[in-house]
Formats: sequence, structure tokens, C-alpha cells
Amino acid sequence: MYYKIINKKKKIVTIIADILGYAIWSPVNLFKKRSFPDTNIREILVIRTAYMGDVMMTVPILKPLKGKYPHARLSFLTSTKAKEILENNPYIDDILTYDPFWFYPAKKTEYLEFISRIRKKTFDLVIEARGDIRDLLFIVFPLKAKFKVGFNFGGGGFVLSHSVPYTGIKHKIEYHLDIVRYLGCKVEDIEWGVYLTSDEKNRIKEIMSEHGIKQPFISVHPGARHPLRRWFPERYAQLYDMIPEKYNIPIVILGAKGEEDLVDNIRTQMHHKPVSVAGKLTLRELSGILSESLLFICNNSGPMHIAASMKVPTVVIHGPSKSYWDAPYGNIHRIVEKDFQCRNGCDEDACNHQTFKECMEKIQVDDVLTAVREVFEEIYKKAARHEIQN
Repeated sequence: MYYKIINKKKKIVTIIADILGYAIWSPVNLFKKRSFPDTNIREILVIRTAYMGDVMMTVPILKPLKGKYPHARLSFLTSTKAKEILENNPYIDDILTYDPFWFYPAKKTEYLEFISRIRKKTFDLVIEARGDIRDLLFIVFPLKAKFKVGFNFGGGGFVLSHSVPYTGIKHKIEYHLDIVRYLGCKVEDIEWGVYLTSDEKNRIKEIMSEHGIKQPFISVHPGARHPLRRWFPERYAQLYDMIPEKYNIPIVILGAKGEEDLVDNIRTQMHHKPVSVAGKLTLRELSGILSESLLFICNNSGPMHIAASMKVPTVVIHGPSKSYWDAPYGNIHRIVEKDFQCRNGCDEDACNHQTFKECMEKIQVDDVLTAVREVFEEIYKKAARHEIQN
């Protein structure tokens, strides 16, 4: 059994739980094992809780699922904060929410109520896309479902009726697509994004007008959920000053609620004072601003994946972990990173370099400017080809 678990304590606990789980549950599964049918799938549940970026990277599996099971009702279980990015998605019939207590300790009391509520439903097919023993034991195991499909590299495989092979080194989206390939779905073109309504698109135009934002502009986001993923404010200040001078294109600073102080700190160190909408937008409004951007510059974060899903060229300052796993998906982006041996098995929560942040320290302003130049060269080439064709 291969376990993709970095934290040693979690790995030991998972192995012990697996030994007990397989010993108890394997005899039962012998009588329940079924071959997977191509028909009679009427109720599907996709589960991807936790963080916004991870939820966003699960969205590409929805179109292939609906393609294979066009008459099935597809529900998506996600965390409360991520619900916004799934709204108005044409492949989702129902959005369910639950904030797992292992990520949100304050939500412990809500678990039993959630299980009681969701057990009133019966599903034909449940897909758990994270591959974590906690999701499998506390969410998937109690569900009423004919087929439970997912990865077992994080333990808990005894809960599943079908385990999807975990092979190769590739992007998270490719792993997610392996699930629907396993089910026999056709994966041709990748479709994902935040699907905005006409009213929301009109609201984006109003926001841009209210803040004097005119195209073309470059969006930037200096924040990130994990402190280790944030580049240094003084370097961002230098970068944000240099880009408008070099390209004569203004920048717009984005940020979630709670990131206003970070943005203010950066702006006070700048000669120019760019427009900031940090803390002023909903997640869907932020997505709309991103969709209008010529370029997006950010750390490894949820908005990075939103921008990638909307095909906005992105330059990401990538510190902890290996970028092949969770960089912006697609070939129009640039990743700025430095190679350290510890990044292969980076445990951000237990990192020995929390204060120094060596993987971020080595990334200089010139490194990011080089990546920006490369993206602009591609943008100009694409524009030139388009002009020739027309």
C-alpha cells in the first residue's frame, strides 16, 4: 500500500486505522463487491471539501460525468466558503455544504446534524476526490450509496467499493480526471471556471467604473491562506512599482477580507498608489475582475486556480511544495520557483523554515519580472497571429 502522507504522525495513525479497518470490513466487502454498471446511475454525489483551490481543481470532472450520465442528478458537497465558486455551474444540480471539523474545529457540534441530514438521501454513485481517510471515514462511510469511488493513498480504502489507481507524477487535475476515466467517461476538452450570470457581469463593469479601472490592467494578489506561501511585502512593493513603469499598464490589487492590512502595508512602501479592491469584493466579483485581467500575478492560492480556470495568463510565485502538483493548470502560465530538496515532501505546517522562508527568500524581483516579460511576449505573439489571420 502506497500512502501519500507527508506528516509522519498522521501516516502512522492512518496505517493503524487501515489495518483495523481492512480486518473488520474486508469480509463484508467480499459480499458487497459489484462490477460497475454503465446504466441506472441517477443520483451522483461529488465530494470535495477543504480549500477553495482544491475545490476549483475538482470542477473539470463534472462535464465528463454529465456526458456519461446525462440524466443523472449531480450534487456537489463542498465547504461553505467554496460554495460561491460552484454556483450557476451548468453541470451541478445541487450544492451541499459541510465544513469538516478536522479543518474547522469550531464546527464539531454540526457533524451529527450533517450526517443525519445527508443520510436521508440515497446515491447511486459517490465520488470522493481528496483521498483522505478522514473524509472517507466521517463522510463517505455513513452515506447510503451503491458505489463509492475514490483514491486510497491517504488511507481508508476499505470504505470504497472501487479504488482508483494512483499512478505517476502529475497535476492534481489530472489525478481528478483519472477518477472519471476509471468510470469510463470521455475526457476530451477541459471545461472549468466560475460561471457568472449576466447580472454579475454587469456588476463587474459597474465595479470597474466605480474604481476607475480601465482595460488593459494587471491584477495582483499578494495574499495566500498559508503564511509560508506569501512572498515578502517589500518585494511586492518593488514589483508593483516597476511593472507600470516598464509596460505602461496599471495594476489592480485584489485581496480577501482580512488581507486589507497586508495590502495597505505594500501600498505605503510604493511610489505609485495603485487601485486596491482588497476586502471589497465577493468571491464571484473577484472572479469577474480576474476574468477581465490581461495578466494575474500571485502566490500559490485559490484565486490562482480561478484565474487559470478562466484562461487568464498567470505568473505565480511558488515557494513551498512542488509546482507540478498544484501550479496553475495550462501552458499559458509561468511559475517562479527555486529548487530545494525539502520541497519534494514539504509539510507546510511543520516546516523548519517558517521564519526564514528560504524557498521564498531566494525568489528575487528580477525573477518575477523575467516571468512577466515571457508572458507578455506570448500575449503579443498571439495577438500578432490573430491579426494576421483576420
